[in-house]
Amino acid sequence: MSSLSHSILPCLFLFMFFSNFPITQSSNNNNTSSLIYKTCKASSEQDPNISFNFCVTSLKPAATKHRHGDTSLRRLGLITIYLIRHNMSNTRHHIKKYLHKNKGPRDPFVKLCLTDCLELYSDAIPTVKQARKDYKAGRYADANLKISSVMDDCSTCEEGFKEKDGVISPLTNRNHNAFELSAIALSIINMLC
Repeated sequence: MSSLSHSILPCLFLFMFFSNFPITQSSNNNNTSSLIYKTCKASSEQDPNISFNFCVTSLKPAATKHRHGDTSLRRLGLITIYLIRHNMSNTRHHIKKYLHKNKGPRDPFVKLCLTDCLELYSDAIPTVKQARKDYKAGRYADANLKISSVMDDCSTCEEGFKEKDGVISPLTNRNHNAFELSAIALSIINMLC
């Protein structure tokens, strides 16, 4: 064995030894940050639809806000589903406001697309609520199907605007965020299965 492997082995042993100690209250922030980092790294490496930076910047503040002791992977999944629901509700409200502001957009095609998106998001909200119930009950396959359905709704909304040349979706960022949050939730569900 080389001298390098002799110096690494004791360090590796100490790392493994100390990483098995119970988590203390003072290290909750570090452990949560570490879990988020590892989860986002694994998710972004496995799914091209997930940006590491988006994942971390979405989960970190939410995990801090919804802290109940130390955050586990399972809890992180629940937080992600909460973020999806919040995004969906907020986007639905945004669409309604946009449609009613000055009697809506002037282009009838854009108005039709927004109306379709409003229906998609309105239908997605109870789907996300049920996905949350399924997730909490450990019915991960059911939660997976419902979250996948929400992803389809986001894509369908965005694709509707592309059916006419020159039309730009006013919901691109919102659709993308909901889609990516859903992809993160699915990644976490897959890690738990």
